[in-house]
Amino acid sequence: MQIDLKGKVSIITGAGQGIGKAVALELARSGSDVAVVDVNLDQARQTAEEINALGVRSLSQKVDVSDFEAVVVAVKEVAGGMGRIDILVNNAGVTRDALILRMKPEDWDFVLGVNLKGTFNYTAAVLPKMVKQRGGSIVNVASIMGLVGNAGQANYSASKAGVIGLTRTTAKEVASRGINVNAVAPGFIESAMTRKMPEAARDEILKRIPMGRTGQPADVAAAVLFLASDMARYITGHVLVVDGGLVE
Repeated sequence: MQIDLKGKVSIITGAGQGIGKAVALELARSGSDVAVVDVNLDQARQTAEEINALGVRSLSQKVDVSDFEAVVVAVKEVAGGMGRIDILVNNAGVTRDALILRMKPEDWDFVLGVNLKGTFNYTAAVLPKMVKQRGGSIVNVASIMGLVGNAGQANYSASKAGVIGLTRTTAKEVASRGINVNAVAPGFIESAMTRKMPEAARDEILKRIPMGRTGQPADVAAAVLFLASDMARYITGHVLVVDGGLVE
């Protein structure tokens, strides 16, 4: 069964590259108009151009998701320019890894500000539109690190655990308004960051993945598409793990 998002308007944060870009293109291929949000405007514009080539509307926005006022302005622009907001994918995320004994407070604040506060900011800005429409779908990109933790990533793991808690709480608050809120928790996904890892470290992780390979951004995008569509209309507060069996 093909998913049809024609007439829908989606906002994807962190959509200039990687998983966010894959999600934006996947939703566009299913017919959704897409607002591409990224802190890198050039990358956002490139994604938007690729979306326009698919025959749907797109706009690009440079937004610091940790800045609530900037987020409110950006959401108003999307609602005004595209007429509605049906889907929000909170994907923007950063890392600043260090052991807790060596982690700087500013690195903790930066990661929590983008990953967790950014998710709250966009959710809080979009929900009034969705409540008025009596419908909508929010998909938050968490991580398996929010479920199991990881040495050297206290800030990242805590932020993603927070995203999971925020997802489940928001789902309970807005379910009666026809809005479903879910999360995906990717595992070891091929990216510019993972490609820079030492070969020995990559091999060690691959040994722990039952499927024996890294995931692709498209694998996560497919999960997001499902959760954002009407096929998942009776699913809310759920965390869909996309990790090749890594988390037991």
